Amino acid sequence: MPNPAGVPSPAFEESESYDLLAAISREMVHAMKKYYGKGPVKAKSYLMDDFLLVIMREGQLVAEDTMVEAGRENTVRQFRQEFQNEMAERLVGTIEQLTGRNVVAYQSQVLFNPHIVCELFFFDDDLPDPAVRQTIAALTDRERGVASAGDVNLSV
Repeated sequence: MPNPAGVPSPAFEESESYDLLAAISREMVHAMKKYYGKGPVKAKSYLMDDFLLVIMREGQLVAEDTMVEAGRENTVRQFRQEFQNEMAERLVGTIEQLTGRNVVAYQSQVLFNPHIVCELFFFDDDLPDPAVRQTIAALTDRERGVASAGDVNLSV
C-alpha cells in the first residue's frame, strides 16, 4: 500500500514500543491540526490486544461551541462524523504505518462537556508482548502520577 501524504514511516520496532503510544498521540493531534484547523490540547493512546484507543481532549472550534450552547449537539456530531469518514483512510494509514499492523475497522465519536474525541482502531491480530508491557507500564506510571509515553500535552 502506498504511503498516504504525511504518514510516518517505517513502523516502530518492538524494542521501541515504549515510544509508540506517544508517536500515535502526536500523529493523531498533528492530523487534527492539519486537516481540521485546530487540534486537541491533550491526547493519550492505549493499545490493548487487538485494538487501539486514542482519547483527545479539547480542540473544538468556536463555531462548534456556539452550536453546542444552542443545543445543536447532534449537528456538531453529524459534521464531525462526516469529517472522520473523509479522514478514515488517512488515519488508518497512519496507524498501520506506525504499528506495522493491519487495521480492519475504525470508529470515531465526539463527546461534549467535557469535549472529548475518541478514536478506536481494531487490528486483525493481538498485541505483541512488548506492547502489552508498555501499556501496563503506562497505566502504572499514571497511577503513581508520572506522565506516561502515550500522554501528549499541547498548547493551543
